[in-house]
Amino acid sequence: MVPAILTDFDDTAAVQNVAEMLLHQFGDDTWQDVRERFRAGELTLKDYQEITFNNIRADQDTMRAFVQENASLRPRFTELWEFCQEINSPMAVVSLGLDFYIRALLEKEGAPDVPVYCVNTRFVADGINYYYHHAYPGQPERGNSKGLVVDRYRQLGYRVIYVGDGRSDFEAAERADTVFAHSFLAQECQRQQVPYRPFIDFGDVLETTKELLGLTGT
Repeated sequence: MVPAILTDFDDTAAVQNVAEMLLHQFGDDTWQDVRERFRAGELTLKDYQEITFNNIRADQDTMRAFVQENASLRPRFTELWEFCQEINSPMAVVSLGLDFYIRALLEKEGAPDVPVYCVNTRFVADGINYYYHHAYPGQPERGNSKGLVVDRYRQLGYRVIYVGDGRSDFEAAERADTVFAHSFLAQECQRQQVPYRPFIDFGDVLETTKELLGLTGT
């Protein structure tokens, strides 16, 4: 089975949590209070993200420039992307984050063509409109689902390698064939006895992909 590599973005593909970088830099005084309400279970991630970014008054170009100046991809991400292109193996970012800042960093790092499954946005006069194209049918209030994206690749016949770190990654990890995890996701996989490999950078993922294809040592 040809592997498909799907990776979370904030704190995984990106070294930093880019969403929080933007909120620290441009968010209003209430954003951390809203985050605490989310962490306490009072708000969904979708609600937390929309509330905090709607209160940002910086324009899209300003935020994109900030991301490109201050954020970076984790080592060997672009090397893995180039390898996947050579062998015709899918690789994509799967994130509950926002398209404009994900694209900004991918463009900076020379990987603008990496497919991205995320929250699509449109900047308008009074804020940002949000579009959830990867939500479960009839359940847009839940926002996008990473597990749904994994399911789609598996249905196409791919062996899915999933890379992540957070709470929203677990539904993807428990569906994937091979999991690379760190931070909360590693703890949750261990707690629920989902096999995983420790994630440091994308060199580990590259070597595993080669192993699956019988290309070890190339």
